[in-house]
Amino acid sequence: MPKGRPNTMNNYGVLLHELGLDEPLVTPLRERFLQPLMALLYPDCGGGWLDSHRAFVVKYAPGQDRELGCHYDNAELTLNVALGKAFTGGALYFGGLFQAPSALTRPLEVEHMVGQGILHRGGQLHGARPLGTGERWNLVVWLRASAVRNRLCPMCCRKPDLVDDEGFGDGFTREEPTTVDVCALT
Repeated sequence: MPKGRPNTMNNYGVLLHELGLDEPLVTPLRERFLQPLMALLYPDCGGGWLDSHRAFVVKYAPGQDRELGCHYDNAELTLNVALGKAFTGGALYFGGLFQAPSALTRPLEVEHMVGQGILHRGGQLHGARPLGTGERWNLVVWLRASAVRNRLCPMCCRKPDLVDDEGFGDGFTREEPTTVDVCALT
């Protein structure tokens, strides 16, 4: 069975589309629950036009990934839910948008609690402090709006140069036949 990395920063985890969970689980979650909520909370950054996603579970444990450095997501909006297990440490920290990195001089820290999720803008600088003990598993859903990203790639901040890809790709679309695409510049 093929196994891709969840993202470029985490080494341990699984992409939900590789388990066949996009259509039966994640797409209905996005369309029925997250999009209406995000349209109210984040109308200015594509919350009402979410039309694709990348969903994965990441694992933090001693001897594996224990922390995650400061970064921003390849998404307009992100949902991050602590699934379990028992753990200490590993607080999330948040700064400003990646276009203003000096905002991280005084980050906001949020303790992850099993069964609770955090919604934030994909372009918001954030990371995870080192895990103290135990294991933490997180469900992360990168929510994407092609109406936003087709104008400006959120990773390279340029008009995207598209190449064909499978699945939802990076959430870009073309007016032509229904294909999914990634920005070749990132």
